[in-house]
Amino acid sequence: MSIEPEIREALGKIYVAAAGRILADLNLLRNVEVEPDKIKLSLAGAGLSEDSRKVLQQEIGLALKPLLDKQKLEIEYITVPLNELNRVKKVVAVMSGKGGVGKSLITGLCAVALNRQGYRVGILDADITGSSIPKMFGANEHLSGNEEAILPAKSPAGISLVSTSLLLSNQSDAVIWRGPLISKMINQFWDDVLWGELDYMIVDLPPGTSDAALTVLQSLPISGIVVVFTPQGLVEMVARKAVSMAGKMGKSIIGLVENMAYLKVPELDKKIEVFGAGHGEELAKSIGVPFIGQMPLDPALAALCDNGDIEKYSHPLLDELEKAISRS
Repeated sequence: MSIEPEIREALGKIYVAAAGRILADLNLLRNVEVEPDKIKLSLAGAGLSEDSRKVLQQEIGLALKPLLDKQKLEIEYITVPLNELNRVKKVVAVMSGKGGVGKSLITGLCAVALNRQGYRVGILDADITGSSIPKMFGANEHLSGNEEAILPAKSPAGISLVSTSLLLSNQSDAVIWRGPLISKMINQFWDDVLWGELDYMIVDLPPGTSDAALTVLQSLPISGIVVVFTPQGLVEMVARKAVSMAGKMGKSIIGLVENMAYLKVPELDKKIEVFGAGHGEELAKSIGVPFIGQMPLDPALAALCDNGDIEKYSHPLLDELEKAISRS
C-alpha cells in the first residue's frame, strides 16, 4: 500500500515560517515519488530564500521521520507558474465614489469579519498612493520573496497583506506615480504574489472611478463590490456613480455600507448624527441594491487602527458584512 497520502498529509501541516502559512495552503508541494530506496519530493520554490528553503527541508525531514523505512529523502525545488499555485475563490472589491469616507476601514473590517469565521483571507491594497491598510493591522516589515514571487505580510490573526507601504523604506513617504505605473503595480500585486489558497481576497480600491479602479474591475475576477459612503447628499450622489460604474463593468453590488453614520455618546445615551440623518436604506432601495448597515464614528476603533489593532474590534456590523459577502 502506498504511503503517499500519509506523506502529503504530514507535509501539508508544516508551517512555512517565511510565508506565515502551512504548506498545504501555499500549494508548494508539487510531486511525491515513493520508491523502495528513496522518497523524492518536488516543491515550488516561489518566494522562498535559500535560508527559508533550508529551514523548510529540516521541517520536512522531521515530519517524515516516522514514515521513512530506511529510505533516503530527496528534495528538489522547481519553478512553477504562480497561476498554478494561487487559488483565490472569491475576490471582493471595496469601492467609494470619493475619498475620505472610510473605504479602507471597511476593507479592513470585511477581512477581520471573514477571518473570524475561519476563512482564509487576503487584502490586496490597490489604493497605491493612499495606502493605510498596513498601519491598521500593525504590519511594519517589508515584503520579502525571491525572483519567482513576492510573499505577503501577515497580520497577527493570519490575514495576508500586500501594499505599496510595505515596499517603502518609510511608510510615510509619498508615492508620486502616474496612472499607468499605478495600474501596473496593481496587476503585479495580483500576478506576482504567492497568495496560495484563499477563500476571499478583499481589494481596497482607490477612491473614485479613475484608471486604477478601472484596472481592478477589468483585470481581476471580481465576485462582487461593497460600496462605502457617508450620510451626506453630495457623497450619496457620488456613491451612485460608483454603483453605476460597477453596473457598466458587469460587476454585482454586494451592498452599501453607510460609514460615520452617527456618534454615540454613552453618558447622554444619545446618538448624534454628525453629518445629518442617514438615508442608507432609502439610497440602497432607490438604486436597487442591498443595504448592509451603518457604521458609527467610534473613537475606540480609531485608537485601535492607530495602534495596529483593528483585529480586536467588535461591532454588529462585522457580522452583517460577513453574512452579506458569504451570501453573495
